[in-house]
Amino acid sequence: MARGMNHVFLVGAAARDPELRYTPSGTPVLELTVAGEDTVTGADGQPRTLPWYHRVSLLGKSGETIAEQVKAGHALLVEGSLEQRSWETPEGQKRSATSVKALRIEQLQRPKEQLISDAGGGVRLQNGVNEVTLVGNLGRDPELRYTSSGDAVASFALAVSESWKGRDGNWQERTHWIDVNAWRELAEQAAGLHKGDSLLVQGRVRNDSWTDKEGQKRSATRVEAIRVEALTRGPAAPGSAGATPAGGRQARSTPAPTQGSHSSSPDIEDGLQDFPPPEDDLPF
Repeated sequence: MARGMNHVFLVGAAARDPELRYTPSGTPVLELTVAGEDTVTGADGQPRTLPWYHRVSLLGKSGETIAEQVKAGHALLVEGSLEQRSWETPEGQKRSATSVKALRIEQLQRPKEQLISDAGGGVRLQNGVNEVTLVGNLGRDPELRYTSSGDAVASFALAVSESWKGRDGNWQERTHWIDVNAWRELAEQAAGLHKGDSLLVQGRVRNDSWTDKEGQKRSATRVEAIRVEALTRGPAAPGSAGATPAGGRQARSTPAPTQGSHSSSPDIEDGLQDFPPPEDDLPF
């Protein structure tokens, strides 16, 4: 497996006041929703403004400090990684969620005019930043399909490894499975990749919400790729970046799609109601 890279960089506003809880062992856990806007170019060449709401957690004493200092509407810089968590509910149902695990949260100075109040009573920041860089391995061959308007979209899962030294001094490893979508020309190029390939993916973190066939509201956090490159196998030449384009062709950064261009992902409405609420049964 390729040596993993998992880096998220957000600039947004605290959509509402942070929440502070403690694990059974007494470790502080700060949870907050950071909200902003992305400006992207659609298939028609026109710019679109897309709101985003990302759940962020921060463990440790610094979480207590942030909880005291940060209120709804404060502009924030968040640096961290995507974390996938899986658990089982008391009813025996298996669940999973992907969120942002913060390593650093800092307050920023932004004019109040850049803050937008949404229909759900929350706040988001104009001209935000929403960037993610991943290095991992394909968990399955990409699935290529086309929307009703003819846009290609490729979906795949990227296995990103994380290593750390435990309290006992031994190294531990965990794998996060991150869902990725690529669009149009980049999607068709990514379709030539195969399970096990090592990839570099750059893009934006996106939350999709929809209602399933049973009428239940569902949500998922994915990466919307603007760059996908297959990493070379074996030793790279000195000075080489060690990467080749997806599918053996030039990997081009394509514009992120508008919300309406993905037939299976309905538009994100204004408001916090479209961000999955915190689960009471999440393990910590």
